[in-house]
This record gives sequence, C-alpha cells and structure tokens, in this order.
Amino acid sequence: MSATEQPALSDVVVIGGGIGGVSLAYELAGDRRVTLLERESTLAFHTTGRSAALFLETYGNSTIRALTTASRDFLVNPPDCFRSDLLTPRPLLQFAATGRGDALEAMYSDVSRLTPDAQLVSPTDACTFFPPLRPELIDCALYEPHSMEVDVHALHQGFVGGLRQRGGRIHTKASVTELERVNGLWHVRTSDGTTHRAPLVVNAAGAWSDVVGAMAGARHIGLVPKRRSVFMVSAPDDLDTKDLATLSDIDEKFYIKPEGAQLLCSPADETAVEPSDARPDELEIARAFDDIAEVTTLTARHVRSSWAGLRSFVPDRTPVVGFDPELEGFFWCAGQGGYGIQTCAALARVGAAVVRGEPVPADVAERGLLEADLSPRRLG
Repeated sequence: MSATEQPALSDVVVIGGGIGGVSLAYELAGDRRVTLLERESTLAFHTTGRSAALFLETYGNSTIRALTTASRDFLVNPPDCFRSDLLTPRPLLQFAATGRGDALEAMYSDVSRLTPDAQLVSPTDACTFFPPLRPELIDCALYEPHSMEVDVHALHQGFVGGLRQRGGRIHTKASVTELERVNGLWHVRTSDGTTHRAPLVVNAAGAWSDVVGAMAGARHIGLVPKRRSVFMVSAPDDLDTKDLATLSDIDEKFYIKPEGAQLLCSPADETAVEPSDARPDELEIARAFDDIAEVTTLTARHVRSSWAGLRSFVPDRTPVVGFDPELEGFFWCAGQGGYGIQTCAALARVGAAVVRGEPVPADVAERGLLEADLSPRRLG
C-alpha cells in the first residue's frame, strides 16, 4: 500500500464543503479531529457560491425562521476567525398582488412572533421602499426593515479558517467512491486513492446527499434538487439603489435584489433536476421579465449575466440534521433548500449538540425548535 493509500484516522469525516459541511465541521472541531472531503477542486462550488446572499427572518416555515433568528447574533458578532463584517442592511419588501392581501396578512400574523419589527404597509407606502412598484396592482405589502445582505464568501471562508485553526483537515478533489463500516469505523474511499476512517460520517453533500447515503446503505430521505435561475440587468439611471429594498412577490413569481448599479433578479423557479452543475433556464428568465414588467415600471430586457444553483428539499422543506435511524455512526446534514446561508450558524450548533448527545442549544429551543423537527426519523 502506497503512502497515499494509508488509511487516515479521524473522529469525524464530513462529506461536502458547502456552507452546511464547513459550519458543522467547524463546530465539531472544537473537541474532535475532523476531516472534510470535497469532490470539486474548490469548496462551495455548486450552491453556496451561487446564493443570492440574503438574511430574511420572515422567510420559510416556522423551523426555518427559528434557525434564522437564532443565527443573527453569530452573524452580527462572529468569532475572530471571520475577518470582515458578514452582514450589511438591505430591507425586504414582500408584496401581495391584487386579491392576495388576505394571504399576506395571514403570513404577517404567523411571522410577527419571531420578527416583531416586520410591518404591514399600504401600496402607497410600499412604493417609498421600492419606487418602481405599481401601487394600483397590489393589495398590501410586508416590510422587514432589518433584513440583511450576507457576504457569503466571508462567511464560508470564516468557517474554513476556523476549522483549520482548530486542527481540521480539508481535502479537495476527493470525490467519495465507496463507504463501508468495518469494526466500528467508517472507511471512506476517495477518488484520490485515500481511505479515511472515522467512527462518524457526516453526509453534507448537498444535492448529492441521497447519492452518498445510498453508498453507505442508507434509505433515501426523498431529497429533490431544484434549479433556481438568476440573472443581472442594469438598474435604470434614475433609480437610487443604495437604500432600495429587495422586492419579492409572496407567491414567489420573482424577486429583485439591488446590486450596486445592477439588479439581481430571479424567476424564483424550482425545477426538479438531477444533481449537476446547474445552468439557468432561459424560458424561466423570459417569464420573469414579463412578471416584473407587469407589476413594476422596470422594462429592461438585456441580461448582463446569468447563472443557476441547486436548492435541495425534502417534502416538508425542512433540513434533515441527525443520526440515521438504521446506520450506526451515519449523520445527515442535508436538505437546507434555499435557507442554508441564513440558518447555518444555528443549524451547525444544533447539529453539533445532537452529535454530542446534548440538548438543543437554549436560544434555539426557546424559539420552539425540537431535535425531532430536524431528525431523519420524521421522514419515516
């Protein structure tokens, strides 16, 4: 056996270098020897690196909102391994098209407990936060003044740096080819000819999580990767984007986020696809142009750039974090959907607590989250 083939022993092997993998690896490295494996040549290649980078406390179901609000303190005051500020202000305006006001009011009632500063506003007031909006075509809007933009690169690299400071090892171009449990240890063989051994494997492989699970002999969790397209257009010359809110339709037909002199737009598409290097859907982008032009005065049609990412969901659209009910030492960290960036700080702490056999952290538990809400056992 050559030197490169000698089995490497760790306490934990984390498969996947996106935000879910690096954040949980960072937390576990506080008291364990951690090895992180990434199939690509760079970390965060597929989904994390293509995020729209928003921190929205009114977004997602009650479990997502609990994790998001519990992540704010960490993101506002990160540890020293994070070299720059992670958040900058960017308010959110979600509008209800004509006939959808009741749905938005019900949403407001649901989110206001954890986000008390969110406020219902009239069509006229909504236009003060996003002037191109056509007030005659909406019933009302929900304004979230303290939503944020996230520096995703700084966030991800902070976890990577912290993991390395804590002694964690990172291997790129290390696609997992075989998983086998022998005498209480997982043997994780990779495409670079190395075998990594550990009593615990964390499956944080993003869109490929069910593929990795199948290698280990786990039942599928029903993960479905869904493509989301994003494109950039120039902002109108007379539109000041500095303090402009992000605009979103509550029915998720599209969203618009200011990016300097440009507007980042998305049709908010969710097309089920196989795990892959996603490409934008030109038909969905064309639909978004029509939907945007219908309720705003924005008429730009020239796409300056476009890309796509994968958002992976299980049926209840809630992350799967916990031990597999049938495979000893196999831990899921998957299904973050479109919420991985904004929930990562709290979700990693919860995951680390479950690994250690500890209760859910108090600040997360007081928001109503139970370990069972994330456990793969809930999926049957």
